[in-house]
Amino acid sequence: GGTGFVGRALTQLLRSRGHEVTHVSRQGGKDRISWEELSRSGLPLCDAVVNLAGENVLNPFRRWSDAFCREVISSRVETTKTLAKAIADAEQPPRAWVLVTGVGYYRPSPTAEYTEDSPGGDFDFFSRLVSSWEAAALIPGSPARGVVVRSGVVLGRDGGAISQMLWPFRLGLGGPLGSGLQPFPWIHIRDLAGIVCHALESECLQGVLNGVSPSSPATSNGTFAQELAAALGRPALLPVPGWAVRAIFGAERAVMLLEGQRVVPKRTLESGYHFIFPDLSGALKDIVA
Repeated sequence: GGTGFVGRALTQLLRSRGHEVTHVSRQGGKDRISWEELSRSGLPLCDAVVNLAGENVLNPFRRWSDAFCREVISSRVETTKTLAKAIADAEQPPRAWVLVTGVGYYRPSPTAEYTEDSPGGDFDFFSRLVSSWEAAALIPGSPARGVVVRSGVVLGRDGGAISQMLWPFRLGLGGPLGSGLQPFPWIHIRDLAGIVCHALESECLQGVLNGVSPSSPATSNGTFAQELAAALGRPALLPVPGWAVRAIFGAERAVMLLEGQRVVPKRTLESGYHFIFPDLSGALKDIVA
């Protein structure tokens, strides 16, 4: 996932900190190896492996069908299995193995607050997806430190959720989705890249870290719509009714937009990570400036 939205930001950050980065992609080339080379020759000598691969679940141009569901699963679970096997088979295994999954692991609720220790992972398509994805990363007895970052909605300039929302909001046609009361777990892309980098550089860090901003538990979808409109100097008067969201995305995917989780980055903060964009208005000003 090195050339994707989060991968580009992470690559830039790691290189700026003096690390060398090699991407695993469909084709080999400069600073990259192909998946085929990886399966054939194994993992090149490295200090750490990060998996950001995954088909965009909320691609509005893809109908929610069995075939798309299978793609969504295999683009996450199979890539993770392939990398975990390469790490397990390596003569000199890497010191760290970081996987970025999602807060869809936790059950949507208007009131419950979830930390990294909260249960979840077995009530709908997305929670089960995260469970099998994280299970695929486990390498029993491996010396590689395993870290899982459960990410919220990633906000950034060149992709992710905002790229699909900006035009309606710029035209004054933006507004909350459904009731607007549902929690909206979010993180700025620079902080998600920052948490992954922090996990790579902190020699004793392992386990689950929630990749959401500290003020995210207090953010609703309605607040997000108002803040985004304010950052653009536009009104946010037109709510998008739930039936319309379900019609565009299909009922299973619509849950991701019409329901949400209050997720707290408890272990992330305890591990010493300092957020660059802890509050929403600052994050959005940076993105739409």
